[in-house]
Amino acid sequence: MKIGIYPGTFDPITNGHIDIIKRSTMIFDKVVVAVTTNRKKSPLFNVEERMEMIIESIKDIENHKNVEVESFNELLVSYASRKNASALIRGLRATSDFEYEFQMALMNSKLDRKLITVFLMPNEKYTYLNSTIVKEVSSLGGSVDCFVSQFVNQKLKEKLNQL
Repeated sequence: MKIGIYPGTFDPITNGHIDIIKRSTMIFDKVVVAVTTNRKKSPLFNVEERMEMIIESIKDIENHKNVEVESFNELLVSYASRKNASALIRGLRATSDFEYEFQMALMNSKLDRKLITVFLMPNEKYTYLNSTIVKEVSSLGGSVDCFVSQFVNQKLKEKLNQL
């Protein structure tokens, strides 16, 4: 069984992320969406909230039964090894993503030679999209309906009203 790990903070999950998940299910028998904390970021949502939004957002994709959503808080290659994954899945939106992702892929390969990184480009309509932009637009009262699922949009509104 070919298992791919799609790691990220997903704060919140966007339609670009969902597009990468859909594409991944065409390549891997099982895709694990692995939610983590990033010490460089201050997430708006806690891990449990992010996992809930992912689960709700992927319900309608064709192969959603082949997708697991988990959290992890360890070295990514250790987590991937524990899950018997053969690959890490990373999305590349623009050339600005490439340098960082390339460095991470090389480091992960150095730490675990059996683990490969697969880069997937989202549909071109999502190439400019990221969670930070979605949060900012939403926090300023803009509509993010076309960038996130209805469920995520509602959770964003609720969370931002609490602040």
